[in-house]
Amino acid sequence: MTATTEEELSEAAPPLARLYRAESDPIVVIGEKFIVPNTVELKIQQTVFSVAENYFDITDDNGNPVFKVRDKLFSFHNRRVLFDANGNPLVSLRQKILSVHRRWKVFRGESEKASDFLFSVKKSSLILLRMKSKTDTSLDIFLASNTTESLPDFRIKENWRGTSCTVFQGDAVIAEMYRNHNLKSLVINADNYGITAYPNVDYAFVVALVVILDEINRNGAAEL
Repeated sequence: MTATTEEELSEAAPPLARLYRAESDPIVVIGEKFIVPNTVELKIQQTVFSVAENYFDITDDNGNPVFKVRDKLFSFHNRRVLFDANGNPLVSLRQKILSVHRRWKVFRGESEKASDFLFSVKKSSLILLRMKSKTDTSLDIFLASNTTESLPDFRIKENWRGTSCTVFQGDAVIAEMYRNHNLKSLVINADNYGITAYPNVDYAFVVALVVILDEINRNGAAEL
């Protein structure tokens, strides 16, 4: 997998950012089985079948399947499901089209019960966005336990070119993504991504965030 360039990383991450490596306090959101003591490198291949269907296949560096995302467009929900390599549903990613903020909410399995709610993702506030470049995408992630949402538990900052992004917990970098463009991806409006999840970070959680970021970028005219 091609490493993210130094220029792209400098655009996405602040100069004082540090990598998250805490073995005593791993970041677990979707499941402990997605925590490993080493850096995880993944590739995402997107296939666009129609306006209503986008498929994502996620593999390791050797091409072995790790996850897949399947989705359909419903009347009131934009819904994607993240499966493991054996076809077991891990989480459902849902966007309520008619909601004011168009927030993405993530639930365990294929549930949409409040008891299975894990986290939500939305764009940073308009006040904060005015302080940044208008072409940046900045997202806030709130865990289910963060009911006040006074501060996000995690943040995603995409560079101005839209070619890479960095996921933060505080000032610690927990994951990075970069987008690969080729002739095929430009013709069918699909993207290929490379993901780096740092040690002791739930890499299924990182994959879910990248899928949501992709959806938000494809519907950039709509505010969350």
